[in-house]
Amino acid sequence: MTTDDGDEPRSASTSTPSFNGRLKLHEFMYSKPEGGSTSVRRSPRLAIPLSTTASPSRSPSKTPSASPARATKRKQGPQSEVYTEEASSQLSATTRGTRNSSSTTPSPKKKRNRVKSGYAPPSTYAHLPHLVDVLAPDLLILFVGLNPGLQTARSGHAYAHPSNLFWKLLYSSGITPVPCRAEEDRTLPARFALGNTNIVARPSRNGAELSKAEMDEGVAVLEAKIRTWRPEVVCVVGKSIWESVWRVRKGKAISKAEFSYGWQHERENMGVVRAHEGEGKDGTRFAGARVFVATSTSGLAASLRPEEKARIWKELGDWCVKRREERKAALD
Repeated sequence: MTTDDGDEPRSASTSTPSFNGRLKLHEFMYSKPEGGSTSVRRSPRLAIPLSTTASPSRSPSKTPSASPARATKRKQGPQSEVYTEEASSQLSATTRGTRNSSSTTPSPKKKRNRVKSGYAPPSTYAHLPHLVDVLAPDLLILFVGLNPGLQTARSGHAYAHPSNLFWKLLYSSGITPVPCRAEEDRTLPARFALGNTNIVARPSRNGAELSKAEMDEGVAVLEAKIRTWRPEVVCVVGKSIWESVWRVRKGKAISKAEFSYGWQHERENMGVVRAHEGEGKDGTRFAGARVFVATSTSGLAASLRPEEKARIWKELGDWCVKRREERKAALD
């Protein structure tokens, strides 16, 4: 008998378990084949050379590459596709190229749809009515605009477009003591001794749709209106209007040195009537209306900063306030 601690060997009769004949272990014992190799027996799975099966050491952060079978073919479902390794690389290259081209090539900016400016014949807006002049005797200032805009023509009131600064500048400069709207244009003569007309009667989208010829033709019509109504001052609302007057009078374009905003010399007065000519409302001599060249009030005119426009209009406003007080004092 052996002890439980295994210090002594077991006897032969007890070393061969039989499990009552139910398990014959000797049938599972390895026996060296006759004439066989003395090398260690290996599983057929390990028949591939060790150099091809040995896995290189990998860092835990790296993901093992897919097996060739998985790289070349994916499991097909009802709507899946089979990608070969070459097709996958081509797809990746195409995707990278698309990303690179989209990242290096800036997307085109959206351009604002602007209406091209160019001459438009009178028939273009023949369906729109002409603006009625606001005229009366003894005006302090007669404002001369270029021509009615489309919204002005539709509404029938001067400088009606919301972007036009005319009414704001009248108030900020002091020409009108209270804010006024375009709908009040026909009340200006009685309230503030102000009037309005244009050098070209027909409406257009902007000044670029007018020709120099029709602007020059409007100078004679304008002079006739001034001789008839005899305002104290003619305010030319925009440089291009004064350029037309100068061109007709001098026979040449005005130079930069000759042009200036503000008060013009008395020799440039408009609507002059000489006594022997017998023109004007009563045939008497009229020295003409002084000319003040103001900036355009159109929202499209951006050649001058807002503060520069306000400064020029304020000069006319100061004169208007003073002259209105003088008239009031004379009546008292």
